[in-house]
Order: sequence, then structure tokens, then C-alpha cells
Amino acid sequence: MQFIDLKQQYLKYQSEIDSRMNKVMEHGRYIMGPEIGDVEAALAEFAGAKHCITVSSGTTSLEIALRALSIGPGDEVISVPFTWISSAEVIKLVGATPVFVDIDSQTFNLDVQQVESAITSHTKAILPVCLFGQMPDFDQLNAIADRHGIPVIEDAAQSFGATQRGKRSCSVSTLGSTSFFPAKPLGCYGDGGALFTGDDQMAQTLRAIRSHGGTQRHHHTLVGTNGRFDTLQAAVILAKLPHFQHEVQRRGEIGERYSDLLRDDCSVPEVAEGNTHVYAQYTIRVPNRDKVVESLKEAEIPTAVYYPKCLHEQPVFSDLEYEWGRFPESERASREVLSLPMHPFLTDDMQDRVVSAVRSSLR
Repeated sequence: MQFIDLKQQYLKYQSEIDSRMNKVMEHGRYIMGPEIGDVEAALAEFAGAKHCITVSSGTTSLEIALRALSIGPGDEVISVPFTWISSAEVIKLVGATPVFVDIDSQTFNLDVQQVESAITSHTKAILPVCLFGQMPDFDQLNAIADRHGIPVIEDAAQSFGATQRGKRSCSVSTLGSTSFFPAKPLGCYGDGGALFTGDDQMAQTLRAIRSHGGTQRHHHTLVGTNGRFDTLQAAVILAKLPHFQHEVQRRGEIGERYSDLLRDDCSVPEVAEGNTHVYAQYTIRVPNRDKVVESLKEAEIPTAVYYPKCLHEQPVFSDLEYEWGRFPESERASREVLSLPMHPFLTDDMQDRVVSAVRSSLR
């Protein structure tokens, strides 16, 4: 059994993927070829955003977003300690300071009720992470941000395709950022990412930073970087995108079925009111996680832990001087979470096998 079955996905869409990639090989424009404009237009339409700017990775997209907002030394950016490191490392990369706020125990997302008390005169952005595939309450987050005149950057690396009150992830805040890492709900065959905005000037700034600080060759108006998306990877996304909504629907159905079957045995992910969930990872909470993992391994059920340590436990963030116990919900989640096989091609029989093994491991 595969944890994420990318091979089966490729075989299902092989003719479309091969055809798209072959066209790139034929025209030979491997950097900023015509597929870049095509995929940006298609992704913007899908997300319901005015502009999409593709970039070289989800991490690069967050860094470019911070640079476009002129965030740097002396500034603070609010985020969470229970996430992949890129959400906070980019804050340090631009010279700013991460300020962590604990998560909500039900959704694993930023506890919106704690955000306002973390805002200071140095706060220049809020960077909530849509962990595992659903969004925090952006109506509340945006209202808080508006009161303080600060932007919100949605880290939607795991939630692209999800909705909140009818609006799609990446269209609900100042900037939306996502990742096309192969394991993401919409993945390419390498690194890749995208930024979304409704602001024309911001879109121009993002495009300039992505390509060495300029939108015209040999004319550089900003300090930029090489953050361009690869044309071959754009071709892969163009081939997969027509199938994506169906895959999102299947993820929701599979996630709901997992929860119905496991709810009496362990803590299952809860979907917040008004949300849909794309289950980038289907994540339960269990006591004695190591024992459960070993039992599932013996049953040949693959698992993963996202994430076994909080960011304030990482040596690179020791200068923030957050002590253990400061973020109890994040800390507890990091010791209990366990992700089960999840992909759109998981059959009922496969799920039943996983569920049976989980139940046995908890006895």
C-alpha cells in the first residue's frame, strides 16, 4: 500500500502529462515558456484570484511575499509553532522575527482568539498555516488584521482546493501562497509554488522579485531572486488541473469515511463550520504513538508524522527563548499526531484494511 500513490495518478493521466511535457521539449523554452502564462491564468481562475504568480517552490513563494511587503529587520510576523519549518524560516530569512501563537486543538490551525494579544507595534504581518488541508477562520483573521492595518499571508501549501464559506483557499487574504511539491494535493514532479493576489501593483512587485527584481530584461527596480517556475513543471500542472476538482471531491469523501469509521477509536480531524477539507494528510491523534506506528508497520500500513517537534524546540529558533509549556496545544499535537495513507485513489477495501490495523494497534 502506498502512503501517497503518485505512480497510479501518473498512469491515469499519462497521455495528457506526456503530451504537455513533449510540447515543452519541442519548443525548447524551458525557462518562462508559454506554459507559465497558461498555468498562471488557469490557477488564478480556479482559485478565484485576480493574479497568480508561479514560483520555484512553496518556500520561495512565502519569502517573496514577505519581501514584497517590505518586511525585514526589526519587524515581527505572527505564525504558529506547529508546522513545517519553511513557514517560519522565511521570516528569519528576510531578517524579521517569528512570533508564535498556539494552535486550536480541533483543527490544528492558528488559534484566532490568541492572535490580537500577540500583536505589537513591530507586527508587520500575520502568516496563518492551513495545516493538513483546511483553513483557519479568515473572516476573523482579516478583521483583526484590518483593525491593526497589517496584511495576512495565507500559507496554503496543504490547503489548495479547500473552501471556506464558498471562497477558495488562496483568494481570502492579502496574499495566498501554495506549494506544488509532488506530495501536495496538486503537485508537480519537482519543486514549485505560486502566489495569489487581487492587487495589481502587488502582482507586479511579486513578478519582479521572482525574476531578479525586474519585469524587463536588463532593468532591475528591486532586489530580487531567481524564483521562477520551471516550464516542464508548469506543463505537469496544466495536465493535472482538469482532474483536480474530482480529486478534491474524492479526498473529501475518503477523509469523511475515515472519520466515520475511526471516530469511536481515536481522535479524528474535525472540519470547522463553513469549511471543506482537502486532507493533504489524514491525521489522527493517538496515545502511545510509537507503539501504534510499529504495529501498523508490521501490518504493512505506511504512516508519517507531521510534525514530531514544534518549531520552538528546533535549535535554529532557540534565540526566540520560548520555553516548553508555552504552546501546550502545539506540543501535545506534536506528540500525538499520526497521518494515515491518503490519496484520491484509495479504495474502500484499502481503507478498511487501514482502519482494521489502526483498531488492532489501539487495543
